[in-house]
Amino acid sequence: MISEFQELSDKIDKLAALTQSLRSENYLLRQANALLSAENVDFKNRLLAAQQRVEALLEQLEPPAPPAEPVQPDDAEATR
Repeated sequence: MISEFQELSDKIDKLAALTQSLRSENYLLRQANALLSAENVDFKNRLLAAQQRVEALLEQLEPPAPPAEPVQPDDAEATR
């Protein structure tokens, strides 16, 4: 009977230790997630700024000339 109580006590101790370990790991994962989320926001802002700079440069360029139409032989010249 005493050994059964000792086994139960050991299992409870292991469960408590596992619970504490998982809480610690969860805390660290939440911190890592917060850092990665902040980094993601920073990258998105940098990408938006780069996109705006590219769009501003494109607006400064002259519009491209229309493509030259290919020269097609005249029907009269084709029958010669």
